[in-house]
Amino acid sequence: MGLEDEKKEGEASGETSEKEIGLSRKNSDNSLSPTEDDEDDEGKKPQLGPMIALKEQLEKDKDDESLRRWKEQLIGVVDLEDVGETPDPVVKILDLTVRSSDREEMVLMIPDDGLPSPKGPWFTIKEGSKYTLVFNFRVTNNIVSGLRYNNTVWKTGVKVDSTKAMLGTFSPQAEPYQHVMPEETTPSGIFARGSYSARTKFVDDDNKCYLEINYTFDIRKNWQ
Repeated sequence: MGLEDEKKEGEASGETSEKEIGLSRKNSDNSLSPTEDDEDDEGKKPQLGPMIALKEQLEKDKDDESLRRWKEQLIGVVDLEDVGETPDPVVKILDLTVRSSDREEMVLMIPDDGLPSPKGPWFTIKEGSKYTLVFNFRVTNNIVSGLRYNNTVWKTGVKVDSTKAMLGTFSPQAEPYQHVMPEETTPSGIFARGSYSARTKFVDDDNKCYLEINYTFDIRKNWQ
């Protein structure tokens, strides 16, 4: 998400300037055109060598104890049950959770098709509240390198926030990984309240997208 406090000068002066509020989660149908940031990411795709299936890498020199330990130091102890024959990693985002001391956790399950219900906002968050965003995800088949979170938010068709965060590099394992984002504060004031749209993406160093989800959310006076 990435919601930051909105300056309230507009309320005092009566001006209705649309300043970058500092959000990060929701999107509208008419605001989902690719951003300059998205295009920049595609243009910066690194030139890497051919990928090799993790199972093949693990089986190379498997009788050499020193090499086996060295590989474990680099990638950790890998569960072979979660390793496939193909080189492509598989990343499944299980859920997004909004944590706030003001209320119980909001666990937002990711639909299989990646599309939240089109009826109304995916969630509502209270203005001026502190919150933390948490991702739970699974990695199978191969190592995913440079997994990162990109989030863009619009209000009335105007981009008000863009957030990028590096989650890291992860080996396949049976148990889900969890990443906790830094604490944020939602903006407050008459100009901050209302409906927002957002696009959230999870991509790796190869710009392979594992989830792209478009949704809407509200900022209100109270939790709902």
